[in-house]
Formats: sequence, C-alpha cells, structure tokens
Amino acid sequence: MSDAEKATQVLDTLRAAEQVSPQAALPMLNGLVGLVQSGREASLEVEEARAGAFMAICEIGKALHRGQPTDGLWSAAIAATERWKMAR
Repeated sequence: MSDAEKATQVLDTLRAAEQVSPQAALPMLNGLVGLVQSGREASLEVEEARAGAFMAICEIGKALHRGQPTDGLWSAAIAATERWKMAR
C-alpha cells in the first residue's frame, strides 16, 4: 500500500472517529498505528509528513485517554494527514 493510500485510509478513520464518542474514538485511533508507521524507505518529505500526522494523532489519543478537550486537535491531525497524503 502506498503512503497516499495509507494516508487516505487514516483520513477516513480520523473523520469517522471525530464524529463518535471518545470511548469509541480511542480504539479507532489505536488501530491507525500500523498505517502511520514507516514500512519502507521514503523521501525525507514523506517521512516528516508521516511523523507529523503520527504526532497529531497521538495528541488526540492522549487527550481522549485523559478526558481532556480535543478542540483543534482533530483539525490539526486531519491537516497533518492531508500533508502526508500530498508529500512526495
């Protein structure tokens, strides 16, 4: 699966997880770890974009786990994942 395909799948999951309860969203986010991890060598731009998406998703997960607000975190993760999708 290409990075663009992985990023598309991550985007779909992020948008779906944003619409459900925190208890339902957390397992959805945990399921993204395998997709966001690097599976093969890629350009520095792709690696940086993927890392940014991973970190943004982790921030949402931490907030959900701690019962903290996620204001702005979803849009940041979606934007970071879109950058990953477009990276070459």
